[in-house]
Order: sequence, then C-alpha cells, then structure tokens
Amino acid sequence: MMLTLILLAGAGLYGAIRGGEYQVFVDAYGNPLDLAAKTLGFGIKAVTIAGQRELGEPEILAAAGIGPRNSLVFLDVAEIRARLKRVPLIKEASVAKLYPDRLLIEIEEREPYALWQRNGQVQIIAADGMPIDSMHDARFAGLPFVAGDGANEKLGDYIAILAALGDLRGRIRAGMFVSQRRWSLKAWNGVEILLPEKDPLAAAAVLAGLQRDFHVLDKDILSLDLRQSGRVVARLSEEAAGVRAALLAHKAKPKGGQT
Repeated sequence: MMLTLILLAGAGLYGAIRGGEYQVFVDAYGNPLDLAAKTLGFGIKAVTIAGQRELGEPEILAAAGIGPRNSLVFLDVAEIRARLKRVPLIKEASVAKLYPDRLLIEIEEREPYALWQRNGQVQIIAADGMPIDSMHDARFAGLPFVAGDGANEKLGDYIAILAALGDLRGRIRAGMFVSQRRWSLKAWNGVEILLPEKDPLAAAAVLAGLQRDFHVLDKDILSLDLRQSGRVVARLSEEAAGVRAALLAHKAKPKGGQT
C-alpha cells in the first residue's frame, strides 16, 4: 500500500509538472521544501541590512531575490551574495543565517567618485572605474570629469595629474583620454592642453609653472602642446594670430633714410 501511494503521488507530481500546475503552485506559495521548513519555524521573519546609504531596503531585497516564500534552511547564501554583487552600486556583500528565523545582510557600497562621458552619455563611476548610475541631475557636477574609451579604467592616472597641477587644478574642467594612450586637459576657458603619453605628471608640473610665472592660460590661445620634452607649442586664436602676423610684418619693413 505504501509503494502504491508513493507511485500515485509520483505520478500525480509528474503530471502536475508536465501540465504546469506545479510551477503555478511554486510561484504562488513557494517550494514545498521551503513550505515544510517554514511550518517547522524556519521561515524568515526578520532581515537586518547594514552598510547601505544610497540603496533602499526594498531594492536590496529585490536584488537578493528574498521574499515571503523563502525559508532560512534552504536559502543559498552564496547565490544571494553573487546576486547582490551584480548590482553596480554594491562593491562587497556578506550574508549570514541567524537561526531560527533571521537573516543578516551586510553590504559595502561604491561611492560616487567621478563622471565619465562616453558616446555622449555621462555616467557616475566609483574609484575603481565601475559605472554606478547615469547622470540624472547636478548633484554630482563637482566630481572630476573624464571622457573617452577606457578613461574610467585610468581614473587614478587622471587624479594624479590633477594633484601635480597644484593650485591650477581648479582651472581644469575635464580630462580626455585620447586613443586610450594619453591625456589631454580641457580648461574652463576652453584651452586644450595636450600631455605626453610618457611622464604626464612632469608635463603637468611644467604647466603649473608656466601659469604661475607667465599666466599662460590667461593668454589668447586655443591650445598648449606639451608632448615634446623641453618645448611648449601654443596655438593662437585667429585674432591673436592676426595681431602677431601684423606685428611681424611691421618689424620686417626696412626703415627709410640713407644707407
């Protein structure tokens, strides 16, 4: 009789699975094993979350896939941790069961560190270059700004360049990573500064000295090329170039009088 009952139950379960009724039941009430565990007092009555700042509790629980159908016994903490770490804002996560009915989730969020523009889209990124979210408002407008493919992965290099500029740092609007090889800086007044691929920190220190001694960024120029060691090439604006050409032409004219 027992074997007959097991056979009938198995046949019924097989038919329910094939017909889809079993999945409907699981979606509505949970896995039978979870149901049995909850009946024995191993449901999840409380979830304690620590470490969150930007993320809310509903977002974290949804990302973890934890709901009223789960039981503590059959909860896969490794899978939940992996799910949480797939959230861009979460850098690290740990999950612990506290029997009989509590769950502890601790997370470490990535902090907004810089802005990264690529293909016309601006994203907020963490210190490790991981994109966190799209730029929606001006809340993070004061963060360092980089642009170009791979610029997020070289963010540390750009921050070091800004540090080498000293007081001139506030004059720089953005850093552009060119051909994934070198940096160009864009000043707030529109002047572009081309830095070398090798030793850009030394070039940044030269720029800081030129600004301190000659106020070079306040001149009527379009760009400064510092890619050649010991040499600075300035590209003048059309107006400044015209004035310079006229001055040179005036100096080149021969003076009248006896020879």
